[in-house]
Parts: sequence; structure tokens; C-alpha cells
Amino acid sequence: MADVKNILFIMCDQLRWDYLSCYGHPTLKTPNIDALAQRGVRFNRAHVQSTSCGPSRMSYYTGRYVQSHRAFGNFVPLPLDERTLGDYLRPMGMRVAVDGKTHAEADIASMRLRGLDPQSFLGVLSSEAGFEPYDRHDGVLVDSAHEDLARNLYTRYLKDQGYGGNNPWLAFANSGADAQGQVLSGWSLRHAQSPARVPEMHSETAYTTRRAVEFMKEQGGAPWCLHLSYIKPHWPYVAPSPYNSIYSASDVVDAVRHPTEKNNPHPILDSYHRHEASVSFSNDEMRRTVIPVYMGLIKQIDDQLGELFDFMETQGRWGDTMVVFCSDHGDYLGDHHLGEKELFHDTVSKTPMIIYDPSEAANKTRGTVNDEQFVEAIDLVPTFVEAVGAKVNPDRLEGLSLLPLLHGKTPTNWREFVINEFDYSFRTNTRIELKRPIKACSMITLRDKKWKFVQCEGFRPLLFNLLDDPHEFNDLGASPQHQEVISHYSLKTLSWMLSRKRYTTANDVYVRDWLKDDRFSGMQIGVW
Repeated sequence: MADVKNILFIMCDQLRWDYLSCYGHPTLKTPNIDALAQRGVRFNRAHVQSTSCGPSRMSYYTGRYVQSHRAFGNFVPLPLDERTLGDYLRPMGMRVAVDGKTHAEADIASMRLRGLDPQSFLGVLSSEAGFEPYDRHDGVLVDSAHEDLARNLYTRYLKDQGYGGNNPWLAFANSGADAQGQVLSGWSLRHAQSPARVPEMHSETAYTTRRAVEFMKEQGGAPWCLHLSYIKPHWPYVAPSPYNSIYSASDVVDAVRHPTEKNNPHPILDSYHRHEASVSFSNDEMRRTVIPVYMGLIKQIDDQLGELFDFMETQGRWGDTMVVFCSDHGDYLGDHHLGEKELFHDTVSKTPMIIYDPSEAANKTRGTVNDEQFVEAIDLVPTFVEAVGAKVNPDRLEGLSLLPLLHGKTPTNWREFVINEFDYSFRTNTRIELKRPIKACSMITLRDKKWKFVQCEGFRPLLFNLLDDPHEFNDLGASPQHQEVISHYSLKTLSWMLSRKRYTTANDVYVRDWLKDDRFSGMQIGVW
């Protein structure tokens, strides 16, 4: 019998790894997340498979790299033939549900081709990346007409609380007001420090936490996996009182950037420097306005997790529930003269990863920090599967179970590098500016402990020596003295691409033993 009965899979959206006190932030205090780290293991070399919400999350949910699961951008459907966390855990008798964001997009064309009703039980699971949509809400959009109110329970909740208008999520939860009562839209960064027009209890984060508590209460003694997926601290950078004013400009850490980064930069980087978010976050006044609110949103998440963890204590859930805390990617916040996310820097590809395993085998690693092994987002699915006593599928899953690391074992032949994939075809301004075809905008980053190599389709690569240049200021991709290193990592990247698990309809056992099949008995081919 497995020691893990339930799984609480917590994810924040656009949370930087270094904006938690347990990861070293000098003034932002996150005592409840820190306490979780003391119960489990904090990984210092955790990276996601893409620095954009959708493809990153699909790698988390499938245990597969972006090239393998093929959902290469936001609002790109996850192919119907992909298997997700729910497909592995539901046969074990677990209820697998989501409370919050997934960015999953349904493969409606394939469903119609196969006659699968999107409204049926299987159709809904296929549409939701394998999760039961207990309370899915992906974040505010400009017009509520884009949201299905029958599915978006948070919008309905706001309306039930008396918040009117077409889109109360934007007009109240993500906007402020001036002294005359005029709405200050959260889409404008200069309004960030104005408190949201809802009290804290009606904000997205507090609502999502309450729904998690309600879900746990409903389960009784049945096993479950809940993906608690907070929308924040993703933009709009608007926080309810008092979280909009807990931190000030004096708490803002200096941007990690250097003037030389803008001296003849790589063409893709050069284009991103001109994006509006990059220009804005290069403005120190703007950073001093927005980043304290970003910190406040994180503080609110920590406070809400404290309430949730206290509830779990009263219910005895710490004895049988694995808890994971992570992020789908980071946020530049002005580092490298950039805003938003995407691209390849550790600022956005490195994420927090904290895992609490209730089993006795994990006692020896409690409160420890893993500084050695590279960990990837794709590792969570095989970790969860193994933790509940199911069989890990080696023919499809590309991640590695983290249970050995949680149990104090040092696996042989652990990965030597991490991979990040990003496709900028949806960045229309950059794609058109660089005259790239839609199908030729891919970037693959291979990072080990010394080098970061970025292969860019149609352009020269980027290269950083992380030992001499840990902040990634000096791009060596055009250096004649480093051509041998570039050649080595080009071949290494190609080798990685060729080793993807794309052939998933026949497992290794079938390939090994196919001649033993009775259909081939007596066949003689090529005999003279």
C-alpha cells in the first residue's frame, strides 16, 4: 500500500523562484510556504519546459516535453491522443480535479472526427487536460462574452455578491478607483497600487482557496488529487487591500540587467527589447509602482495557504497527502531589459519547486535543500504516479520520478541538463519584424551547470558561460573562440530532439517481442 493517499498540486501563475523568503528574497516574507519547505524538500535547480503558460502547463500535466505533447503555445489544443495526470491517477480510484487555472484548450476538431461529444463525461475530461473542472477559471479577459458563465463560477460568484456590469472580474476584482469613484483599469500598470474594488475575501486568491477547502470537505475518506492553481501573481497586477500597500518602493530589488545586453543583441532579443512590456519594465518608476503589488499578491497567496494548511491539520490530511508547490514560469520584471515572460533566461525558466511527501521514507530529507540535481516540470506526473502505487509508463512519460530524491537516494545517471522550448509565432510583431514563417519560430534551450545554449531556427544560436557569467549578460553565440562549444551543443540538442518519445502507439515490449506473435509463425523472408 502506498503511503500517499491524496495529492495537493499547488501552482502559481508567473511566480518567480526568487520571490519567496525561503528562496532568498530579502524583504518578502512567505512563512507558510517556508514551513512547507521545512516539511519537505526545496529544489534549487527546478526548470519548466516552456516560458509560456499553456505549453508549460501541458508539460506539467502530461509528463512530456513540448515537442512531444505538441501544444506549443497558449490557446493551442492539447492533442486528443495525449494522456494526462488524470488518465494515470483516475484508474487508481482517485478523483482528479482542478480549482483555478489550467490554460487547457480542447481538441474539438479531433473530437468531432471521432464522434466524441465535448459535453459528455469523457469529452469534458478531454477538454480539460484530464481534470474534472471542479472550478476552473483561467483569468480575466477583456470582455466576459469570451467566458462561458456556466463554467466560470468565479464570475457568477461576483455577480451573486452584487458586483454588476458585463465583466465584474475586470471592473471590480482587477481594477481600482480614484477619489471620485472613477474606475482605474488594471490593464494600465500605473494604476497598480490602487486597491482592487473588492474586499480581500472576494478576490480571486481567497475565493480559490475557499473552493479548495470545500473540495476537500466533499471527499470524505475517498482518495483525491486536487490541482489548486492560483491565477496570481500573474497580471493584471492589482491586489485587494491591504495587500496593495504592504510593500513599498524600498522593497524593490534592483533589476538584473547590464547596458551591454543592448549592444548589438541577438535579433530575437533585440525585438523583445522593443515590446511594450519590456519598455515599461525598463522604467524604474514603473518598477517601483508595480513590483510592490506583485509582492503583495504573493503575500496574499502565502496567507491563504496558511489557512488551507491549518484546515488540513484539523482534518489529519498531512499524514496521507503529498503537497507540491510550484509555478508555471517566472516574470522578467525588468531583468535583462525585458517585461512579461517567454524567451530563455533563468529569470523565467527557473521556478520554485517544493515537495512534501508524508511517507516515512521521506523523513530523512525533511527540511533539506537539493542544490545538485536538475528537476523539470515533467517530473511531477511520474512522481505522483509512483507515489500512489501505480506503474510509471516508460514508453510515454519523459520525466523522472522524484521519489528517490525525496527518500534520500542518489540515482545513478540522473539528467545532466534541462530543456526549455519556446515558439514565438504568436508574438506577431516579432515574427513579422524578423520575417519568419509561422512554422519557423522555434527556440530550444539546453542548459547544464556550465553552459546555456539556445538554438534559434533561422538565426545564429546564443551561448552563455554560466560559471563566468551567472546573470547571462554576455552572449557568446557569435564568438569565433567558442565555435567548438557551439558545435558540441548543437549536436547535443539534435541528439535530444531525435530521442523524443514520439512513437507512443507501440511500447518497447511489443517492439522487442513482435516476431513471437503467432501471426508471423512460419514466415520466411529473404531465404535462398
